[in-house]
Amino acid sequence: MRKLLLFVFCFALLRVAAASSGPADPPRLNGQWQGPLKVPGGSLTLLITIVPLSNGTYYAALDVPQQHISRMPVEVELQADNLTLRVEQAGSRFEGKVLSDGGQLSGTWQQPGLKTELTLTRSGAPAAATATKKLRLTPPYRESEVTFLNPVSKIKLAGTLTVPSGEGPFAAVVLLSDSGPQDRDAGLPGYHPFAMLADYLTRRGVAVLRFDDRGVGKSGGDYARATTPDFVTDAQAAMVFLRGRPLIAPQQVGLVGHGEGANVALLAASEPLDAPAFVASLAGYGQPGLDVLRRQQGEIMRLIGADGGQVKAAQGLFDQLVEAVRQTPNTVAARTKVVTLLRSSNTALDESMARARAVQMTSPWSRFFLDFDPATRLPLVRCPVLILNGTADLQVAAGRNLSLLQKGLHQSGQDVQAHRLAGVNHWLQADPEQWPIVAGERQPVLSPQGLDYLRDWLLARGHLAKAPLPVTVRRPAPPPKALTPLRTRRVAAAHGGGRG
Repeated sequence: MRKLLLFVFCFALLRVAAASSGPADPPRLNGQWQGPLKVPGGSLTLLITIVPLSNGTYYAALDVPQQHISRMPVEVELQADNLTLRVEQAGSRFEGKVLSDGGQLSGTWQQPGLKTELTLTRSGAPAAATATKKLRLTPPYRESEVTFLNPVSKIKLAGTLTVPSGEGPFAAVVLLSDSGPQDRDAGLPGYHPFAMLADYLTRRGVAVLRFDDRGVGKSGGDYARATTPDFVTDAQAAMVFLRGRPLIAPQQVGLVGHGEGANVALLAASEPLDAPAFVASLAGYGQPGLDVLRRQQGEIMRLIGADGGQVKAAQGLFDQLVEAVRQTPNTVAARTKVVTLLRSSNTALDESMARARAVQMTSPWSRFFLDFDPATRLPLVRCPVLILNGTADLQVAAGRNLSLLQKGLHQSGQDVQAHRLAGVNHWLQADPEQWPIVAGERQPVLSPQGLDYLRDWLLARGHLAKAPLPVTVRRPAPPPKALTPLRTRRVAAAHGGGRG
């Protein structure tokens, strides 16, 4: 296969494989911790998610619901019980201790204009999520554990396939996750968007395959070493698997991607062979990678209270780092330059953290991302596309990205539909005031408006097999059969009429 040109629209630092110095023992940090950060005029709830990777390092992300911040990348350094969490994009860091065998993270939080004590406590499953899990009944469709092989990388991937009840054949979609190592449900505590989406679509006659990312759950491979072209081959392998399954219409297999997954889907659709029948882009990127990162850095720093001078200085340093990487093809030399720039701009920065940042910025994934302009690939897309972006998405600005996606895709000559979802964030959640209350708590759900757009668009893509109606749904009365006059029937019988 010819070399893939990278089609990247994702938040590069979400792919950080953080530096961890614990050599042999299995990682102790695995889960989510939360706690109140005291700020002038009140407090903000911080949520830190830490996931151990198969190579012994960690993936970590920060969520601040009140600031609409989700999955902000975090670098992790763990030495014995000493923990450092660095949030590069926000100019913030946490230094402290791991207590109670991982039950608490206690230390000091620093950000521009603020230094305060912070204690984060490991979260259990929210009551609403626990109640929902207990109430889950056997779904009215087929559900099975499956594995499939990526013949390019020789990696076996594992997932869940849900197929509507009925005879089929059914249209099918593969769900592709956003940046960062995620399981097949793309889950956060109390919110599993891919599980919700699979249930919603399968109940409406569309088969769904969702799978664990490389190195996550039951899938093989190493996520930290994967690039966007690798994820494209995963998506292609998933489509080949579906096309060979019984009950699936092989000409009606498409891709539904979220965030980076949306852009992986679009890249797969621009390939000359084995393109999907259709693509749905959920919170996908349209801007060049460098522009995306600079905008995100500025927005996030303003949210945490940084002034204009601090934002300008941070973006100036970022531009220097990018230029150093671009001008230095040799990885070792490029990393040395990045470390030097980082430590000269911040003498308090620990050398190991600077090295971790340098490793991330010089990875093949990041090098492609910083230089790629998606406009060069969109005109090559070979199938219809649906674009959905939320107006409350801080990672992917709906206005700019949606319009750029539309402009590029219209040059492909394919059918393109685009919608802005008012008040919807990057995780496709509607305003929390619209969430249902379960066990006394509001339960996050996918945007009903977004689901409606997706359902109607999929139904219009082709002749989808209809799933049987549940027994609780009233069925329309069958149309009356036309009566054949008795004389006509006798004549037909005399002449051997009827079936034959």
